[in-house]
Amino acid sequence: LAEWRERLEASESQIPTLEQAVNERQAALTAAARARSDIEARINALSQLQARLAKGANGAEMESWLATRGLDKAARFWQGIEIAPGWEDALEAVLRERLNGITPDSLGNLPDWLTQAPPGKLTLVDATQGTATAAVPGVSLGLEPLKRHVTCRDGRLAAVVGDWLHDVYTVADSATGMARRGDLPPGGLLVSANGCVFTRHSVSFHAPDSELHGVLSRRREIEKLQDDLQGASAAADELNHTLEDAKDAVERCRVEIAELRSSVNSAQNEFHAVQVEAVRLSEQAQRASQRGAQIAVEVAEIAALMLAETHNRHTAEAALVQLQGERASFAAQIERSTEDYRNAEAALNAQRETAERARRTHQESLFAQKTILNKINEIDNSIQRLSTAISALESNFSESEHDLQGYNDAPWQEQLQGMLETRVTREQALAVARDALEGMDTQLRGVEQERVASEEKLGPLRERIAEVRLKEQEARLTEEQYALQLLEASADETALADLLEKGTRSNALQTEINRLNEDIRALGAVNLAALEELKAASERRDYLDAQSKDLNEAMSTLEDAIRRIDRDTREKLQTTFDEVNRHFSEMFPALFGGGQAKLTLTGEEILDSGVHVTAQPPGKKNASIHLLSGGEKALTALSLVFAMFRLNPAPFCLLDEVDAPLDDSNTERFCDLVKKMSNNSQFLFISHNKITMEMANQLLGITMQEPGISRVVAVDIEEAMKLTEAA
Repeated sequence: LAEWRERLEASESQIPTLEQAVNERQAALTAAARARSDIEARINALSQLQARLAKGANGAEMESWLATRGLDKAARFWQGIEIAPGWEDALEAVLRERLNGITPDSLGNLPDWLTQAPPGKLTLVDATQGTATAAVPGVSLGLEPLKRHVTCRDGRLAAVVGDWLHDVYTVADSATGMARRGDLPPGGLLVSANGCVFTRHSVSFHAPDSELHGVLSRRREIEKLQDDLQGASAAADELNHTLEDAKDAVERCRVEIAELRSSVNSAQNEFHAVQVEAVRLSEQAQRASQRGAQIAVEVAEIAALMLAETHNRHTAEAALVQLQGERASFAAQIERSTEDYRNAEAALNAQRETAERARRTHQESLFAQKTILNKINEIDNSIQRLSTAISALESNFSESEHDLQGYNDAPWQEQLQGMLETRVTREQALAVARDALEGMDTQLRGVEQERVASEEKLGPLRERIAEVRLKEQEARLTEEQYALQLLEASADETALADLLEKGTRSNALQTEINRLNEDIRALGAVNLAALEELKAASERRDYLDAQSKDLNEAMSTLEDAIRRIDRDTREKLQTTFDEVNRHFSEMFPALFGGGQAKLTLTGEEILDSGVHVTAQPPGKKNASIHLLSGGEKALTALSLVFAMFRLNPAPFCLLDEVDAPLDDSNTERFCDLVKKMSNNSQFLFISHNKITMEMANQLLGITMQEPGISRVVAVDIEEAMKLTEAA
């Protein structure tokens, strides 16, 4: 058995190496195929770009024109020449659209084509007019002709190239072109590698002409890519052969492993049968000897217990007699204690009622005291408010007295004296008039009628004067009254005078005064604590603003923390998922001897996504996990559990009948995997499978040889083997 196992382990150890070689060659083949696909895609793209040159700027119209005249299959000029690397732009700058010219076999239909011109720029190249190229005059001046960098694949185009590039020379850079353009012969050109064209009288800067730009370099790249494609195809074929050889080697190794496992199973079964029989016989002998010793011990224990129980019974009878005598005295003491307890309980209840009444009285006193203190505080507040009001009134009274002392009535007295003097003057004038009137009575007797009439007219005038005097006095008194009111109201007399000049009546002013008084009364009493309340409100607002700012900063901090936690969680979860997926894809083939399995996310957001398990054992194309057998489902679940267990291995692993649905071959693969993983963790498993129990180093069994009595039987496999070998 040891020899078969050693050969099996040696063969199994070759499988990972062979599979790794297969994977490496498969990866190399995939890389080669990808490189070949990239080269083919690049060739197709460049070929399509080159093919579009035939259509020209007008596309379909030009293609139709060429097809009608049989020129759509004719070769292009650039296809028959080759330019040295680095001089593509120089040749494009000189030839421009002629580079994409068509080289038909003959120009016999040229007159017809001239009458029906193409829809765009088109050059027809006549390669049949081959003539010898004359000597280049600029060579003697040290100038290199551009045509030396051009190689003609089509020999007929040599004359065309010599004609078009006659007197066209090259310079290394633009600075050299500017310096040497004076050395050019008449009609000569200098062109630099970047496409700048210099003549004796001009400088032309090169710019790419759409798709025509780079046509020669693209053709060179296509040819290089075609060579690379041939090399890649050859390498891919060679890798494919080596891959097939590696797969054959793996298959041969697996066939050999299957044969070795069959041999190991046969030897293992025979070995296990001998072991079980030896263990059974040794356990039977051990149980018989242990049972005899146990019975002897139990008999001795029963005899000792009978002696002890007899002694205890005699002791208990003597104690019972003594206790019955003490019982009567204890009963009398209990009655006395009960009476004392009742009296003490009554006294305690009375004390409790007294304490309760005192507590209530105390609470009422505290409540009354609190009420009185509140009233005292209210009275103190009222006194304080009244004191503040009295102080304000005294302050207003002092200001009023001060204003009254500062009042000056001298102008009004002067005005009054002036009016009195006017009245005296008028009375004096009236007396003079009366004297004159009396003198005139003696002189004007002849006009008595006129005097009588004058006297009759004088009476109403006097009444009028008296009325005027009364109105004047009334107006003076009103003026004084209004002046006093204006002074009390601290009114602006200038503004009032302006209003009166504008025609504002006193009734309107009085109405405005009444309205303002009503507004003042509506405002109510002055709140002397308004400033303190404003200050308190301002402080409260500042406090709330600070709190709001702190809350906003805290919210920002929390949002940043949440985003950081989400990001770290996504990264950690993705890393964990990838690691478990990798272990799962390794565990599944190890348990099934092939096949493939993987985990996929069912959603785009990994934090909310579910996990879908895909498992395909070797030789199966199942579309659902429900199509797997019970053993295959169990092995798939074990692969996933062990994949997660390898992510963070624990010191111990407990398995409860995980091998129940497995057949012998699957059980062996399960046991091999547990052996490999037991290097880092200790496995404790519950099993009824003989193959699994053979793998264990220690066995703990539960037996029930007698009904209702379970015993634990421990078996050390190594010790049992030693005993068997010794026997």
